[in-house]
Amino acid sequence: MSLGTVVRAGIVCTVAAGALGVAAPRAHALDQSVIGSPDEKRSPWAVFRLGFTAYQSGHKEQAVEAYRYAADNGQLGARWKLARMYAEGDGVTKNDYEAFKFFQAIAAQDVEPGSPDESYVSDALVALAGYARTGIPGTPVHANASAAQEYYMRAAANYRNPKAQFEIGKMFLNGEGGMKSSIQQAGRWLQLAAEKGHAGAQATLGNLLFQSGKAVKGLAMMTAALERAQPTDKQWIRGMQEEAFAIAGEADRRTAIALAQDMLANGAN
Repeated sequence: MSLGTVVRAGIVCTVAAGALGVAAPRAHALDQSVIGSPDEKRSPWAVFRLGFTAYQSGHKEQAVEAYRYAADNGQLGARWKLARMYAEGDGVTKNDYEAFKFFQAIAAQDVEPGSPDESYVSDALVALAGYARTGIPGTPVHANASAAQEYYMRAAANYRNPKAQFEIGKMFLNGEGGMKSSIQQAGRWLQLAAEKGHAGAQATLGNLLFQSGKAVKGLAMMTAALERAQPTDKQWIRGMQEEAFAIAGEADRRTAIALAQDMLANGAN
């Protein structure tokens, strides 16, 4: 039987079992239809895709098994998916240390910028930086601002990750992670992230411009960023923007609002 037939059969069996409300034997279903016998390896990519199909169908336990097999056999996407599942408690018990280990294994790979796996490494580095900033209680991962800075810098410089560029900008702004405070360096990194559409970077850069005397442009950037921001970022951006609005003169406010509307209409920063 060809690999394609085997994989298709595995998908059909998995979905059918779920549709009938039957608890498919976990190891049995995957071992025989996809993973194969101990002396017969299946394609990690094929198993990863089966895991994705199982995940999309709501069979997350089976997806985890497929992802683990693919991850153990070098499939970077499977490692990333497992890391995200553990980080978010998605189909598994939330476990930040397990997520950290998967992200660490991804980040250890020598992946060239522009390669198909770039996004996995870039995202893993940003996740590792977040863990390094706060630490993971009860584990060997302790808060380490310098390590966070190194992870962010690698993602920002090597892979042009906008979130990492934003965080590096803030670190330069506040003198974190062993960095010397530098508004010029902060502005450089924030500009790079802002050009990629990062609303937080646009708002922070706008605030820097406002504080430097470029009130209209800065206020317009903060106003446009507030409209573009994700719900999780709206509160702090709104606070920043409202504080600037309270200080600005009436004429500057009106001009900034008009400029912000133009920015939103034209997709400009």
